[in-house]
Amino acid sequence: MVKTILCLVLGYILGSIPFALVIGKLFFKTDVRQYGSGNLGGTNAGRVLGKKVGALVIFLDGFKVLLAMGIASLVDPSTAIWTGVCCCIGHCFPVFAKFKGGKAVASTFGFLLATWLFIFHNPAYFFVPLAMFFIILYLFKFVSLASITSVITSSLFIIGTTPVFDVQHIFIIIASCFMSVLVTYRHNGNIQKIKTGTENKISWL
Repeated sequence: MVKTILCLVLGYILGSIPFALVIGKLFFKTDVRQYGSGNLGGTNAGRVLGKKVGALVIFLDGFKVLLAMGIASLVDPSTAIWTGVCCCIGHCFPVFAKFKGGKAVASTFGFLLATWLFIFHNPAYFFVPLAMFFIILYLFKFVSLASITSVITSSLFIIGTTPVFDVQHIFIIIASCFMSVLVTYRHNGNIQKIKTGTENKISWL
């Protein structure tokens, strides 16, 4: 029980590190929360600080989840999936940034990569939702819609391929579905903008 609690706390703390805010303030003397969407994620960091910084933030936001789940898998493998969930919650509601963080897109892909490496040991659990992300992004040009669709695809893929034979498998399915709800909830504003035709579209794809 103690190991489980420590893993979950570690996940939340790592997830709470707001790389967009840290990099913006340290190297650019800029608080990205004051510009663009005000979001502490890679997309907004890219808009405000440049594409290279945005790419770096996306990498770091995904890596912190991968790191948290990797550590948890060594300490207590059964808690790795929930450590990842806590890390993504920390990213959305970071203790180090007044509980106003990102939308868990990069963090979710870090989560999916970790499920491949530490839980399922099958690359399909990462590349299927990643492929769906780029398909939807290519067709509609909305990062938000692509993000929501990819994480829902992940949940459906896990549900369809994971045998419900024991509690651990059930927990994995529940965790995956929770991630879908979390990402969709965090993009509620974007969903409303898509409906009204005011959502930003990408121009590079």
